[in-house]
Amino acid sequence: MLNCQDFYEILKKEKIDFFTGVPDSTFLDWMKFLADNHDQALTHVAACNECEAVAVASGYHLATGKVGIVYMQNSGLGKIVNPITSLADLEVYSIPLLLMIGWRGEPGKPDEPQHKKMGRITMPLLKTLEIPYRELPSNQEDAVRVIAEAKCYALEHQTPYALIVKKNIFEKYEQKKIVNQPYKMTREEAITTIIDGFDGEEVIVSTTGKTSRELFEYRKSRQQGHQRDFLTVGSMGCSASLALGIALQKRDKKIFVFDGDGAVLMQEGALSTIGYYSPKNLYHLIFDNESYDSTGGQPTTSPAVDFEKLALANHYAGAKTVQTKNELISAVQKLKLTEGPQMLVIKIKGGARVDLGRPTTTPIENKEAFMGFLKGVEEH
Repeated sequence: MLNCQDFYEILKKEKIDFFTGVPDSTFLDWMKFLADNHDQALTHVAACNECEAVAVASGYHLATGKVGIVYMQNSGLGKIVNPITSLADLEVYSIPLLLMIGWRGEPGKPDEPQHKKMGRITMPLLKTLEIPYRELPSNQEDAVRVIAEAKCYALEHQTPYALIVKKNIFEKYEQKKIVNQPYKMTREEAITTIIDGFDGEEVIVSTTGKTSRELFEYRKSRQQGHQRDFLTVGSMGCSASLALGIALQKRDKKIFVFDGDGAVLMQEGALSTIGYYSPKNLYHLIFDNESYDSTGGQPTTSPAVDFEKLALANHYAGAKTVQTKNELISAVQKLKLTEGPQMLVIKIKGGARVDLGRPTTTPIENKEAFMGFLKGVEEH
């Protein structure tokens, strides 16, 4: 396995000291090391989405002539097709970048449904994009050679070059800098409080990751069906837009989005679309723990964002922020009596219980039951 300090020294020797991107659990330990060692000698820009990261790293190259690293899960590879082909490409601006891509859904390895297709097509997609690539070796000697060759190729040919990172490449790293949050309520406590305050006919579209997992488990513990909930897997940042599409067609039902701060920031333009069409039955709830909880708790940029003002600036009918359970109970009751679109920001602490399970239904089963509920035919 590759020691994080050794990896840092390899990059330092190659004068690679600029990092930007969206985190992935595949290289969780490297992200922890990066958080501890962010100083004047190492620049780290936490991007809201992978397209932004490619542009930031391109700007870095324009200013310095050097090569930066853009890190992402391979789902992000699909997202960056546009800036890679229309900005960094050899036939446009010809910008050298190192893409550090976490390989989720590696063929033959167990993984979640949303990772299987991208895992299978990661290498073919890189070939289609004409981006050379190598797997990052798990030992220091080979890693030295591969990284040196990757940087040399990127600079010589003025083109992006990809380093594929498989699971368990990095040794465990214990993060030293821990951010203490003042919020007391967990996301799971917030979800149970909200569900307990519902009438039972509300429709929920929940964002990818632990939010959907916690919602599924609470329904299961209450022996409730899952047909009212669309449990978004993958497609991070798209839950609010999914909900908009539903709300515009099912105006007799109240549609609630269970979203996360990182997901909202990734697709912030969706707020403008929601505000423009202003469905009166749409309620946008953001669980804001200022982190990417599902990939290990890396910080988002949400501390710099006033979601209330952002919602109102995008023509939401109202917005409010709560921090305590009592505030949340009161806010949910008011939402049920208020026309949307409304935003409720719920400040929570990061983390989840270690024994949190995953949905036991397939995405197709979830879709079919959900569509049945929307048609008025509940499945039990």
